[in-house]
Amino acid sequence: MKPSKPGKSRRIGVRAIAALAVIMLAMVGCQPSGKQESKTVQPGRRYFTDPVIAHKVDSILSLMTLEEKAGQLCILGADHPNLKQLVKEGKLGGTNGVLPGRNVGRYTRQMQKLAMQSRLKIPLLFMGDVIHGFQTGFPVPLALAASWDPDLTRKTDSISAVEATASGVSWTFNPMIDIARDPRWGRIVEGAGEDPYLGSLMAAAAVKGYQGESLASPHTMMATAKHFVGYGAVQAGRDYNTVNMSERELRSVYLPPFEAAVKAGIGAVMPAFVSFNGVPVTANHFLLQDILRKEIGFNGIVVSDYDAVTELQEHGVAASAAQADELAMKAGVDMDLHSGSYLENLPKLVKEGKIPESVLDNAVRKVLTMKFELGLFDNPFRYSDSTLVANNVLPASHREAARKVACKTFVLLKNEKNILPLSKKLQSIAVIGPAADTQDNLLGPVHALARPEDVVTVLQGIKKAVSPWTKVIYAKGTDYNTSSESGFPEAVRAAQNADVVVLVLGENNDMCGEGDSRASLQLPGNQLDLVKAVVKTGKPVVAVLVNGRPLAVNWLNDHVPGILETWFPGTEGGNAIADVLFGDYNPSGKLPVTFPRSVGQVPIFYSHLNTGRPFNPNDKYTTRYVDMPNTPLYPFGYGLSYTNFSISPVKLNTQNLNWNDTLKVSVSVINTGERVGTELVQLYTHQQVANVSPPVKQLRRFKRVRLAPGEVKEITFRLTRKDLAILDKDMKWKTEPGTFDVMVGSSSEVTNSAGFTLKKP
Repeated sequence: MKPSKPGKSRRIGVRAIAALAVIMLAMVGCQPSGKQESKTVQPGRRYFTDPVIAHKVDSILSLMTLEEKAGQLCILGADHPNLKQLVKEGKLGGTNGVLPGRNVGRYTRQMQKLAMQSRLKIPLLFMGDVIHGFQTGFPVPLALAASWDPDLTRKTDSISAVEATASGVSWTFNPMIDIARDPRWGRIVEGAGEDPYLGSLMAAAAVKGYQGESLASPHTMMATAKHFVGYGAVQAGRDYNTVNMSERELRSVYLPPFEAAVKAGIGAVMPAFVSFNGVPVTANHFLLQDILRKEIGFNGIVVSDYDAVTELQEHGVAASAAQADELAMKAGVDMDLHSGSYLENLPKLVKEGKIPESVLDNAVRKVLTMKFELGLFDNPFRYSDSTLVANNVLPASHREAARKVACKTFVLLKNEKNILPLSKKLQSIAVIGPAADTQDNLLGPVHALARPEDVVTVLQGIKKAVSPWTKVIYAKGTDYNTSSESGFPEAVRAAQNADVVVLVLGENNDMCGEGDSRASLQLPGNQLDLVKAVVKTGKPVVAVLVNGRPLAVNWLNDHVPGILETWFPGTEGGNAIADVLFGDYNPSGKLPVTFPRSVGQVPIFYSHLNTGRPFNPNDKYTTRYVDMPNTPLYPFGYGLSYTNFSISPVKLNTQNLNWNDTLKVSVSVINTGERVGTELVQLYTHQQVANVSPPVKQLRRFKRVRLAPGEVKEITFRLTRKDLAILDKDMKWKTEPGTFDVMVGSSSEVTNSAGFTLKKP
């Protein structure tokens, strides 16, 4: 792409001179020592409502050429050949600030200095994928969702923002809040799983983590809700594939997390770069204008995905880059990520009358406003502080946080005969598997500036945890994706010479994330054959899974007594895994997504609709498979503990709920085991009869409760009629009177229930 030639400056009259004075006032603080604006931005604030900022923005707009306006709508990467020149000419809105292998703080400062040489001295935005940490690698988002603790997400994203902003990064392309019910899709690792209620809570928490109470704070950054909308439902689970879904599914499943993010005050939204019901989202007026802007009320920046605007040509809806730009701009895409096509074509499209200049101005107004909100006009270098960088490169407090967070994300899938926790005083432990002594593959995909050399491996964590006289025997056994069994004999010998075996298995970074979909959900390569060879020795075996999606591990479930799901746990992963294996931390994670028995069950999720012929094992003509059960291997919400819990029968304050009253749902939770532990109590509802087919159950509430052995606590949930609303025949959220079941338990397979009737108003 060739950048357009510099545009001619407009003639500056009396009004423009006054406007220039406003700019100069705004730029007084454009030095590293400039003071920050002190105003408070409340969570959920709507931007572009401050009249002072609006006046300043309009004053700047009146001085800008078409080329400068178009440039503000472009984000280019460090790979662009004319990047520095465009910055000095004031023809760039922002550039990538998350550049592994570079001194990011130095880079952002140098680029901002170039921007201060431009005619109007408009500061740059620096952005990138700060997804699960910046310098400190935290567990991947799917793992955080397994904690079922939104506050944990808020805290980790806040730490990520502190680290990233210290290096000059002011905008993250996160959180990814796509609901995902197909584990073949590689990007399931970046989201919160399958449930819109849990996903919405995690989405709002992420926004508050990155953006804090005020974007005026130097330690907060603008967040981006992506990918609007339905990207998690790509056909065949294959990334970039098309999406086809009913409006009912769109509104009831995939939209709620975006509504929650907007309500929480998200600054930017990124459209999915897929086709939705035949229309690419980047050019989809219905989704971006009618739903996102008008219905949901979003008024921040809509930024395209990487090259998504020019890819409208590949979708077959644009014959040229210029036509693609016209479609995207009219659909409501304010900024173009990476291609630079807006800079090349928007001035010409305005001059030709194909795009009104008012449309262009409206998009530029959003970008300039956000730069004011972020305090960049007050001090362009506020996000680049060498002292802060030095203090935020893996400080002990962040490493400690990463370790504690990781522990809370692990899910104990099986613990036959209480094989776990292991004793630290064993004479010998064999640590076997391709994930046992790896550093990079504990970080997970897209780990920003987190360095593999800083990662504590599982082998290292175990060695540090056990007694000085415990012998730890290591054998890799096999690699992630190979058919070679050359390492099997060493692994078998290691198992034979140990009291217990810890098998560390799973996927590597290249098997999850963007562009990394899988057609199989089995352990990659010949890892299962390695497991079988080790199990054959007769030694007790514990399997530790390191992966970014649900896996079909049926054989392990049938033959391995202990299974711990650890996802991609991050920088302190090895220490955290050892903490749980040896009982220093009692696991409390629950699955945020269903684990199938086979890829043939996909998509599989707990809140499905019933059918006219529900499963009946004695009737062939009901919904079923002939070769396996309908049920998953591990259901949504499932997870064990080193102690046991009992939940009493459900008690309701009434069986006849008046229209405006509150239903109180109570249970007693008892720790019947011998260890302190945390149970996640989950509440689901089901409407027995409605004007549309209702899901068999829907998550409505959950609560974590920590109990000492023998301790009892009563938990009370409150529901109103609004919590029972469904999307009716007219696509309106509506609560219908009728009979409901309310179920409380430790997973989505709950059977502990009571019934009530919601009376007519």
